[in-house]
Amino acid sequence: MTDRIRKILDNLYTYNRGNLAEVNFGLRDDMVYDALVVAPSYSPYKILKDDSYRVTELGGQSYCSGFLVEKDGLKLAWIKTAAGGCNMLDYLLICGELRFNRLLFIGAVGALREEFDIGDICTPSYSVAGTLANTYLKESLRDYVPFERIYPDREYVDRIIKLAAANGYPVREASVFCTDSIAMEYTHLEEIRAFGTDLIEMETSTFYAVAKLMEVPAIALLVVSDNSATGVPLVGRDGEVQERYERARCVILPDLICRIAREQ
Repeated sequence: MTDRIRKILDNLYTYNRGNLAEVNFGLRDDMVYDALVVAPSYSPYKILKDDSYRVTELGGQSYCSGFLVEKDGLKLAWIKTAAGGCNMLDYLLICGELRFNRLLFIGAVGALREEFDIGDICTPSYSVAGTLANTYLKESLRDYVPFERIYPDREYVDRIIKLAAANGYPVREASVFCTDSIAMEYTHLEEIRAFGTDLIEMETSTFYAVAKLMEVPAIALLVVSDNSATGVPLVGRDGEVQERYERARCVILPDLICRIAREQ
């Protein structure tokens, strides 16, 4: 943990009492988890479909829930959060005092280019922060950088891509634009495409910025759910396309999560 995140948490607890990770998610700071899985809108029940996973719901509030996922000796802390960079910022920061060996973000992503198929699993080469949330991590709000590029740990991402490939799972690197609004992204679609990014979602620029402060190996895994370039919608996919998406989300993604959590 960097001095910066220590200072952020000290300021937070000056005005708030109690362990906020425990209050919001039921997660304990006296346990060591193999990984912390951060999933906007995804509870474990949504993607872990076989009985080899033991899922225990630990706690929650109106827009978030915490779980312990166990499988073959693995212990995964799992937080389901509300969508958006601002929610990612708050919910991930309050987990700053938890002890975990890996940090994983999982979610859906829209494609902006024709070469991406529904069900492709991608990871950001960088994320463009089309959101104000990242600015709050800076020393001053006046240090705002419009559409700042946020990069993951290059060495760690390469390692996980190789791990996935060795197990028969291609993971594609792609650039991501992070938006504050799903409804309004379609109004600004051509402007967003002009940034040269391949994909669009809401949280990974904030995820990687916080992960850097936490000083823990981190990777985002994104399943392509729709493609505005080919006209495949987010809502209303046909049967075959939906089957590809569900296989990626409910078969490949869970296996990758466990393999990454075990990776040394």
